[in-house]
Amino acid sequence: MNRRMGPPPEADRRYTLRQGAYAVLPRDGRVLLTCQMEDQPDIQLPGGGIDPGESPLQALHREVFEETGWHIARPRRLGAFRRFVYMPEYTLWAEKLCHIYVAWPTMQISNPTEADHEAIWLTPDDASHLLGNEGDRHFLTRYFAASTP
Repeated sequence: MNRRMGPPPEADRRYTLRQGAYAVLPRDGRVLLTCQMEDQPDIQLPGGGIDPGESPLQALHREVFEETGWHIARPRRLGAFRRFVYMPEYTLWAEKLCHIYVAWPTMQISNPTEADHEAIWLTPDDASHLLGNEGDRHFLTRYFAASTP
């Protein structure tokens, strides 16, 4: 079962299912995030939509690279959540099914290749306060709480 995060769906609105893969990316006591700069800055777990014919892991590797410029290794699934949002870039009301992984950033190859994205490193505590959605915050704080002795 996937937990819903954020506001419930509006009863009279039609939503399109959009699946995505996102990652908590810890390294050296910090976490790699992306900041989408369009309109107003929005700090997010790196990741995004799964394209037709693509597996969640293929999408995860592609999206993390596009949004951060980093390659990742050893992804492991943490869980999933749903949220109901308007996606202005697609002019679409979406039921987003977000598959969340933890993976390790191994090498920065370039700057982000996706327009309006910046890679940022934050402490887990700062990230937990600045992430733009409840689901991202939930999985990040749960991961770091479980990995702290």
